Amino acid sequence: MARKIFIAATGQNIGKTTTSLFLLHLARKKYRRVGFIKPLGPKPTVMNQVEVDKDAALMAQVFGLEKDLPLMSPVVLHADSTRKAIDGELPVRYLQQQIMDACSELEEKCDFLIIEGSGHVGVGSVIGMSNARIARMLDAPVLMVTGGGIGNVVDAVHANLALFEREGVEVRAILANKLIPEKRDRTIDYLRRAFAGEPFKVLAGFDYQPVLANPTLHRVSVLLDLPLNGNMRDARRIINHVQIGAASTQRVAELLKDSSLLIVTSSRDELLVTLANLYHIPEYREKIVGLVIPGIIPVGKITQQILDRSNIPYLRTQSHTTAELHRLITEDVSKLTAEDTEKISLVQNLADMAFDFDTLDALFDPT
Repeated sequence: MARKIFIAATGQNIGKTTTSLFLLHLARKKYRRVGFIKPLGPKPTVMNQVEVDKDAALMAQVFGLEKDLPLMSPVVLHADSTRKAIDGELPVRYLQQQIMDACSELEEKCDFLIIEGSGHVGVGSVIGMSNARIARMLDAPVLMVTGGGIGNVVDAVHANLALFEREGVEVRAILANKLIPEKRDRTIDYLRRAFAGEPFKVLAGFDYQPVLANPTLHRVSVLLDLPLNGNMRDARRIINHVQIGAASTQRVAELLKDSSLLIVTSSRDELLVTLANLYHIPEYREKIVGLVIPGIIPVGKITQQILDRSNIPYLRTQSHTTAELHRLITEDVSKLTAEDTEKISLVQNLADMAFDFDTLDALFDPT
């Protein structure tokens, strides 16, 4: 009988996909056959000519599960799905059956199966398939991923728990994620005492890792819908800092931080030339991920030639202001993709070092 774990969360951007990824990584060390399913996929993409949810595509690529791809994402939602469901145009019972059939087939193939929910527990309610309803349909016990606080976590868990209780679904553990390192032990202690009377166990997840939330150059290119010029080998570099090149050229160079994306207006020829030259010095190459160059004024002809010859990665825009660019980039929450090899390796290494898989595994024993 396959071990099934339904990964739910108290909200968006809590860490469901990261949790699924590291649990599958650890499970593969213990079980021969592991699998993944995203029953209700709100983020469609196409992989191997099959329309699937992006998270299913990610797991298929990372763990070599492409042969099961159609089963891993049985229902994919689109922008008009909600309207069609309310109008009665979306065959909800048929979709439910697709989910149950896909999960049943994966259970036959797998010793360990991760079922990843979508958003918070109530997502999908409009079409009669909330996370709680799907967990009940699939007879899957729940691991609920939360943030790393105390009061807000307790409140959010109880709010989401009510939906599971209404559906008769068993929540066996909560995973406190994105913990503040210096408060980690105290936070877990308080959460365990706050939930002392509950039937689930409180587990400690990862400390907050800014690098997992930070975008790559490729992600910024997609976010801004701008082509990336220059060194394409740096497209997957992670941006740890976003700096505005507003000070003097010398001061900007002095203030460079590790793995920085610099926003420099097109009129700053001296600064653009300096950064292009610094990009070839190893000490500064580590600091400069690339440039975003806004401004209506064209980049000077000589400056443009120096930029191109330096091969420094850059994005050019005439439709964004410096302030808009800074806000868009810093407020973006970067989602994992299969190309984010540095992030995926970090997640797997953290899991190897810091997560007690055997304890979680025992909690979800189906016997």
